[in-house]
Amino acid sequence: MRDPRLAKLADLLVNYSAAVRRGDLVLIRGATSTEPLAMEVYREVLAARAHPHVRLFPEEAEEVKLKLADDDQLDFVDPLLMHEMERIDVLISFWGGRNTRHLSNCNPIRQARQNRARAPIMATLMKRAALPAGKPGRLRWVGTQFPSDAAAQDAEMSLAEFEEFLFRACLLHKPDPVRAWREASTAQQRLADHLAKADELRFVHRDGTDIRFGIAGRRWINCDGRQNIPDGEVFTGPIEDATEGVVQFRYPAVHGGREVNDVRLAFESGRVVDCSAAKGENFLTEMLDQDSGARIAGEVAIGTNYHIRRHIRNTLFDEKIGGTFHLALGASYPESGGHNKSALHWDLVCDLHHGGRIEVDGKTISRDGRFERAGWPRA
Repeated sequence: MRDPRLAKLADLLVNYSAAVRRGDLVLIRGATSTEPLAMEVYREVLAARAHPHVRLFPEEAEEVKLKLADDDQLDFVDPLLMHEMERIDVLISFWGGRNTRHLSNCNPIRQARQNRARAPIMATLMKRAALPAGKPGRLRWVGTQFPSDAAAQDAEMSLAEFEEFLFRACLLHKPDPVRAWREASTAQQRLADHLAKADELRFVHRDGTDIRFGIAGRRWINCDGRQNIPDGEVFTGPIEDATEGVVQFRYPAVHGGREVNDVRLAFESGRVVDCSAAKGENFLTEMLDQDSGARIAGEVAIGTNYHIRRHIRNTLFDEKIGGTFHLALGASYPESGGHNKSALHWDLVCDLHHGGRIEVDGKTISRDGRFERAGWPRA
């Protein structure tokens, strides 16, 4: 039986987020378990008079490759995937396999090696996505979560509870979700405009976090449901050699099917010079050492979605929580003005409730996870 909520989500993805147009070549991509949502999106793409191409894959394939492939196979840059990334007009991706920890026992050195081979494909996506709206060759993309049992288990919810959590985070409980996202966009743009005039951004928390980012001249991007659903953040690419201080991540950091807990990073002149973790420290170190750009913060962002009210070990949601900030180790998004290049892009989320604040050029704009100015994002 078709779930009408998935149809509503597909409508939002195709007609608002990706703005699919007649004649677009649209790649619909996800694990085989996401088929119900893929088919709803397929219907919407056809209704938009575009050309859908579906590629669903068994999530076990990556585990098998990491365990059985030789070095030449791990280093191989798939020309079919590259061609795909060069030709499509729109990419709509789903996360939500049957097992979110299926890569937990894979060798992190081999994971890093495979990431390096995929770097040219990621770079192509980022370059095309950074082109101005309306320019030929621009790639529009959006990703979302499929409500799977595995994601519900990670969130410590029943599947029904997770579905409700997901659809609420996407603002699908609103009478007009598109209007709700446009209103959120307006509030976020006010915040982004303020940050665009600043030279320095500082985050402080009583748990030991005290970190500064140089942001002068960088562009702040308003994430309003166009590239992620759910969404709700503003971000930029900080100046590559101007990150200083220490940040403590109490939320678990998940990347490549691996969970790392209690991550602490110390930055000097823009680079991580010391790192530790209570769990997964070896994996953390391997990821940081995979290339010259992996120890640099390629992104800094502030979460603005106050409909997401708890951490669930899922970066798509966790990085959007109103009252948090996150940084991404590795690759910058070119549209933000960032120049860092890496095969890594790993978002780590820091909670600022209960003792945190945000300062812009020495003036506090947020305390305990709440902005102090009217008209900015709020619950």
